[in-house]
Amino acid sequence: MSYYDTLETRSPATREAALMAALAGQVAHAKAAAPYYAQTLAGVDAAACTSRAALAALPLTRKRDLIALQKATPPFGGLNALDKSRARRVFASPGPIYELQGESTDTWRLARVLYAAGFREGELIHNCFSYHFTPGAYLMEGGARKLGCAVFPGGVGQTEQQVQAMVDLRPDGYVGTPSFLRIIVEKAEELGADISSLKKALVSGEALPGVTRDWLRARGIVVRQCYATADLGAIAYETDAEAGLVVEEDLLVEIVRPGTGDPVPEGEVGEVVVTSFCPDYPLIRFATGDLSAILPGESPCGRTNIRLRGWLGRADQTTKIKGMFVHPEQVAELAKRYPGIDRMRLVVDNPDGQDRMALHCEGAEQDASLAATLVDALRDVTKLRGEVRFVTPGSLPNDGKVIEDSRVY
Repeated sequence: MSYYDTLETRSPATREAALMAALAGQVAHAKAAAPYYAQTLAGVDAAACTSRAALAALPLTRKRDLIALQKATPPFGGLNALDKSRARRVFASPGPIYELQGESTDTWRLARVLYAAGFREGELIHNCFSYHFTPGAYLMEGGARKLGCAVFPGGVGQTEQQVQAMVDLRPDGYVGTPSFLRIIVEKAEELGADISSLKKALVSGEALPGVTRDWLRARGIVVRQCYATADLGAIAYETDAEAGLVVEEDLLVEIVRPGTGDPVPEGEVGEVVVTSFCPDYPLIRFATGDLSAILPGESPCGRTNIRLRGWLGRADQTTKIKGMFVHPEQVAELAKRYPGIDRMRLVVDNPDGQDRMALHCEGAEQDASLAATLVDALRDVTKLRGEVRFVTPGSLPNDGKVIEDSRVY
């Protein structure tokens, strides 16, 4: 069995002691260097933050609140300890939410994740995460550079050109969303193109349906998945055991009851809350809005850190579609633009394993011209393609939802 380093196989007690020892220092650093934490942790004794109980007593910072925080204190809401003038890059994710890339090569800790997915020094990685606005592609680039891999910046779209680059360059593996990898492989088969050098993939940004994993495995591509966010980087990753997602070594992960900061018992589904030790963007008890649960026992692969069951939905209505977050606030913005529409509900499903979204609209105005205008507006606000469906007034459920996730995995 091959591991990235010895941290992955240390005893749980040794790991916990190291994390708790580092927690006090990170809380002190956040209070001293990040204006937001200077305020929110003003009454906290950093030196006393050396236990899970002390951690659970700290306030949550919710991802869904970042938009308001950043508007009040631009551009990063005061959560940054590194000034933007010293950042490598600054990004914008849908919302918009702004993030910065710190000074280290692998700010988001992806080298370990790539290694677990089978990538090794000297290999070429075909990177199909977006290089536009969002940090997805750069998360992988930083990890690849630290691991010693070269990267082809494929980005998204232009499927035939992606296939041709794979034919010519013979990459060892792919990183990107699983749905786009399948589209590329299907296009290669349609064209009779040889992309057989592609033997492995690390996917993220959306769920990996079992049917997609099996379909790619049948074509010689072993796929591993990673749970990551733009704010935190890698949180947990799959190994060759394919038995849950192992939590990254340099994070403190809690599962809490949604709507509270109270940790739940092992195995119970709750919201993923993460404390990072990044000096540039020191997120303390950052509530991701994602649901998961801790699996019992250790991974069969020999790594000893806790494991997550994977992504089990959202604690709020914010939804990830094709690797992009869509927020209820964005649907509300559309509703404001078109007062002739009485109610809107964004419905997401995934026929054949491909994410699809449709904006269901109730209102007196229902014509082709308005539908076309709404399609353009939906793409403008969410940066994703979708369709518009007019429905009978009064037919949308009266349950408070503006985003309905009907995907089946």
